[in-house]
Amino acid sequence: MSTTTAPARQFEAAPTGPSWVVKDVLVIVGRNLMKIRRSPQLMIFSIVQPVMFVLLFNYVFGGALQLPEGFQGDYINFLLPGVFAQTALFGSTQSGIALNEDMRAGIVDRFRSLPMARSAVLAGRTIADAFRSFLTVLLMIGVGYLLGFRFQAGFGAALGAIGLTVATAFAFSWISVNIGMRAPDAETAQVGGFIWVFPLVFASSAFVPTDFMPGWLQAFANNSPVTAVVNGVRSLVNGGPTAGDVWFGLAWVVGILAITVPLAIRGYRKAT
Repeated sequence: MSTTTAPARQFEAAPTGPSWVVKDVLVIVGRNLMKIRRSPQLMIFSIVQPVMFVLLFNYVFGGALQLPEGFQGDYINFLLPGVFAQTALFGSTQSGIALNEDMRAGIVDRFRSLPMARSAVLAGRTIADAFRSFLTVLLMIGVGYLLGFRFQAGFGAALGAIGLTVATAFAFSWISVNIGMRAPDAETAQVGGFIWVFPLVFASSAFVPTDFMPGWLQAFANNSPVTAVVNGVRSLVNGGPTAGDVWFGLAWVVGILAITVPLAIRGYRKAT
C-alpha cells in the first residue's frame, strides 16, 4: 500500500516595500499609544511638570526678569515658547527609557522574530512619544491662555510653532532611543537621558534672554539647538521677522535626525 505525504508547508516571504513599512510603523505606534492610555499616570505626570514650570516662572520670576530690548508683550508670551521646548526635550527622554524596558522584558526579541521592518520598532516608539508631546503642548496653550498668553501672528504661524515643537520632540526622541538602547537598565537610561537635557534647556533662551549671560555661556547658548528652536517658536508666536529663526531651528532638527536615525537603526540591528 502506497503512502502519501503531505506537501511541505510553504511560508511566504516577509512583505517588503514602503507601504508595508508604514503599516508596521502604524501598528507599533498604536501599541505604544495603547500603553499610554492604559497608564494614565504617565500622561498626568507629563502634564503636571510643564504646568508647574509655567506657573512658577510666570509668577515667581516674571516680574523680576528683564525682557530683551524690542520685545513686545508680557513675560508669558516670552516664557511659553521656552516651556514648549522644555516639554519637548523632557518628554523625549521617555523614549529611551521605554525602549530599554521593552528590550529587557524580551518584547523587542519577539518583534525581531516577526516579519516586520526593523525600523518600525524605533519609529513607532518616537512617533508615539511625539504625539504625546503634541497633546501636552495643546494643554500648555490652554494654560497659557488662562494666564494671558496669545498667538500674535495668526493661525498659520500658531500651527507652525506647534509643528516645530513636535518636530523637535521627535528629533530628540531619537537621541534618547540611542541612549536607551545602549544602557544596561532603565535606571541608567533615565539618568543618561536627563544629564544632557538640563544644561541644554537652562543654558538657552528658553526662560531668560541670553544677553544677560556671561560671555562664554552666551556663546554656547546662542548656538545651541534649544535656543534655535525656542527663537523660532517665539518668532512664530509673537510675529516679526521669522524666517531666519525658523530655518535655523529646522536645520538643527534635520541635522539631529540625519545623525541619530541611522545610528539608532544600526544599534538596533546589533543589539542583543
